[in-house]
Amino acid sequence: MDFQICGFSNLLFFAIFSFLTITSCALQETRPAKHSPASNSPAQINSNSVLVALLDSHYTELSELVEKALLLQTLEGAVSKHNITIFAPKNEALERDLDPEFKRFLLEPRNLKSLQNLLLFHMIPTRIESKHWPVEVNKPIHHTSLCRDAYDEKIQVIQKNGEKLVGEARIIKADDIIRPDGIIHGIERLLIPKSVQQNFNNRRSLRSISAMLPEGAPEVDPRTHRLKKPAPSVPAGSPPVLPIFDAMAPGPSLAPAPAPGPGGPHHHFDGESQVKDFIQTLLHYGGYNEMADILVNLTSLASEMGRLISEGYVLTVLAPNDEAMAKLTTDQLSEPGAPEQIMYYHLIPEYQTEESMYNSVRRFGKVRYDTLRLPHKVVAEEADGSVKFGQGEGSAYLFDPDIYTDGRISVQGIDGVLIPPEELKPAPKASPVAKVVSKQRRGKLLEVACTMLGAFGQDSHFSSCY
Repeated sequence: MDFQICGFSNLLFFAIFSFLTITSCALQETRPAKHSPASNSPAQINSNSVLVALLDSHYTELSELVEKALLLQTLEGAVSKHNITIFAPKNEALERDLDPEFKRFLLEPRNLKSLQNLLLFHMIPTRIESKHWPVEVNKPIHHTSLCRDAYDEKIQVIQKNGEKLVGEARIIKADDIIRPDGIIHGIERLLIPKSVQQNFNNRRSLRSISAMLPEGAPEVDPRTHRLKKPAPSVPAGSPPVLPIFDAMAPGPSLAPAPAPGPGGPHHHFDGESQVKDFIQTLLHYGGYNEMADILVNLTSLASEMGRLISEGYVLTVLAPNDEAMAKLTTDQLSEPGAPEQIMYYHLIPEYQTEESMYNSVRRFGKVRYDTLRLPHKVVAEEADGSVKFGQGEGSAYLFDPDIYTDGRISVQGIDGVLIPPEELKPAPKASPVAKVVSKQRRGKLLEVACTMLGAFGQDSHFSSCY
C-alpha cells in the first residue's frame, strides 16, 4: 500500500513539474512577439495619435503624399517607439509653389524612394514644442530626421530676427496640432534633402543638362537636339568625333570603330544604368514586354545602347507595343541578324520628345529621321492630331508619348512595327516572271521523270522523250 501511495505521489509530482515547464516555455516564446514592433505598433496607434491627426488635418497635400509614398506602416513603427515632431508644409508649398518638373519627378513610380526620403526628412524622433526652441539668436540646434538616406545631413532649428526657423523654412503655425505621442508645426516651404536634390539633378531635362554641361560632355544644339560637330583634333575625354554609325558594335552590314569620348577615363555618363533604367520603366509601364525581351535576351542591343550613351551619344527609341510585336511572323525573326535589323530601324540617333517631333511635322509636313539601320530613314508626318511614322502597311502612330525621357534617352511608344518602304514594294511585273519560271520548272521536272523511267526500263514508251 505504501508503495502504491508513493508511486502515485511521484506520478502527481511529475505531472505538475511537466505542466510548469511547458507553461514557462510557452511564456518565453510569446514574450519576444509581445514586444516586437511589428505586432506592437498597430495596437498602440489609436484615434488620439499624431499620425491619425496628420491624416485628418488641413495639411491635405502632405497627408496624400504620405499615403502615396506607402509610409503609413513605417510611421506607425516610429510613433510606437518615439515621440515625434512633424514639420508640415502648407498646402500651397506642395501645390502651387512647387516646381512642376520636380513634382512630376516625385510622383513617378520609379522615384518612390526619393519621395519617401523627402517626407521622412520633415520628421524627427524627438518632441520639440515652441517652448523648446533655442532662445539664443543665431545658435541653432541640429536634430537627426527619420530619413536614413540623409546621412550626416540634419535638420537645423534656429531663431533668427524674432522668427522660428527650420532650415530655411519659417514656422507659420507653431504647435498647430498637439497629441500625446507627437506634435505638428506648420512651415511655409518644403525641406529638400541633398540626396533627393541630387537624384532629381541626375534626371533633369535636356534643357537643364545643356545649361550645366559637365567637363568634356558633348554639346547639344537646343534647336535640333543634335550633337554639335566637334573640332577635328580633340584631347582625351572630349565629345565624340566619329559619327554614331562608326561607333556602333559589330553587327550585320556594319563596320565598327571605337569612338573616343567622355566614356573614357572620366565616365561622365553611365549609359548602362540609364539603359537599364529605361528598360525597367518599359516593364513597369506595361505593354512593352516583347520590346524589352528583344533588347535584353534576344539580342545584345541593350549593352550596345549603354556603351553608346556612355560615349556621349543620344538616342530616341520608337518602341512598338506588345500587340504590334505579336504580328511579326516567324520568318521575319528567324533569319540571322533579323531582330537587330528590325530594332535598328526603330532607333534614331537624336534626342526627340513627343513635343519636338509634333512641332516639326506641324511646321515642315514630312520629316525624315536617320536611323541606325543604314541607309534607311524613317518618315514622320502629322496625322489625326498625332505623329505618324512610315508609310503604308509599315506605318505606326505615336501611341504612348514620352514613356521615358532623361536627356540622353527618349522612349516613344508606337502602335506598329516599322518596316522600310523598300521591303514593302512588290517585285515589278511579278506575274509574267512567275509564268516563265513555272514553265521552266515543269519542263525540268518532266526531263527528270524521263531520266528516272529510262533507268528502270529502256523499252518503255517514255524513252521517246530523249
